[in-house]
Amino acid sequence: MTEAKLKKYAELLVRAGGNVQKGQLVVINVDVNDARFGRMVRDCAYDAGASEVFIIWEDDSSVRERYLRADSSVFDTFPEWTVERFRHFDESGAVYLRITSSDPGLLAGTDPDRRMRAAKAASIATKPHAKLMMDGTLRWSVCAVPSPAWAKTVFPDLTEEQGMERLWESILKGARADGEDPIADWKAHKQSFVKKVEYLNKKQFTSLRLTTGLGTDLTIGLVKNHRWVGGGGKTKDGVETFPNLPTEEVFTMPDRNKANGKVVASMPLAYNGNLIEDIIIEFKDGRVTNYSASKNEESLKNMIEMDEGAHRLGEVALVANSSPISQMGILFYNTLFDENASAHLALGRAYPKNIEGGGEMTTEALTAAGGNDSLIHVDFMFGTADLRVIGIDENGNETVFFDKGEFVF
Repeated sequence: MTEAKLKKYAELLVRAGGNVQKGQLVVINVDVNDARFGRMVRDCAYDAGASEVFIIWEDDSSVRERYLRADSSVFDTFPEWTVERFRHFDESGAVYLRITSSDPGLLAGTDPDRRMRAAKAASIATKPHAKLMMDGTLRWSVCAVPSPAWAKTVFPDLTEEQGMERLWESILKGARADGEDPIADWKAHKQSFVKKVEYLNKKQFTSLRLTTGLGTDLTIGLVKNHRWVGGGGKTKDGVETFPNLPTEEVFTMPDRNKANGKVVASMPLAYNGNLIEDIIIEFKDGRVTNYSASKNEESLKNMIEMDEGAHRLGEVALVANSSPISQMGILFYNTLFDENASAHLALGRAYPKNIEGGGEMTTEALTAAGGNDSLIHVDFMFGTADLRVIGIDENGNETVFFDKGEFVF
């Protein structure tokens, strides 16, 4: 992968993804093995006028060893100094840039109880920070780079060198970062969402019925005055961002009390260092009543049992089967990419931007309006080439607006 291609990708993350402004603090999370690219992002941030760039170096190997060898007591607490660091960054108006490259099976063989306790402690301690990330106060963006373990999972028949090169090519193509001017390409990409968002927001369906050949048959109520969003957005201060590189979805807010039926996942879910396969979840009156998985069901259980909100939906997102990532035919084992190849649902916290005035609502007001609150927000994919979505209005009239995996308006 050439320096020129990497620099364009780094500039895309900084100038379009997080849209770093002059005089702004930038916080970068990156694994030590990706130091070369992390430093490139750092330099691009300074070039964009950042007042300071703070890099939080991560180490997947040490994360695994901690789960295997640390004293059990440490998994019930979260460092106060880390909370204070978040508070300092947040109050400074930092933009957060994350570079992810984790092995999908990083924590395979570690104690699921330790993973659950650690995730819960971290989520509780950092909930104020997470709220600011989701309600449009803070700017953030996530991109991916390959790791040998990830490349081997996606392309098991290739050599390490071949796999890394193929995964780099796939990541840049999926993130629309392989052209001459990726930032201009993303501005054009943003316009492709306008028709879908305008149509759906005008319709204001009260519910959606989702069906697939795999067995999904789920009816989801939508909150009143919901907003469909896609192609990036604006923070409260009016600055445009692209939180996810890539993004192909349009999404909105389900009513936390109005989901009935069954959803069958169409892809494995990489969650908390494990791959959960063949997920089936059943809902009644908004709440999960039954669930199963053929592999790592304990991880699914830990996710759903995190809190009451984890039993309910916080997002429904639609992605056309013709999206570039879907057409690659690659299972990335990484939610950042797989969620942009397939329609998906999220268990847990809802995005306030998906309801009119949501950015100014308290958690209590959002919940009263039908929005969901939780310590988690986890996407899982159910979309297929035969996905059908029927919109139902307040008078019971039905409109098929998504059929055979595609928008049809």
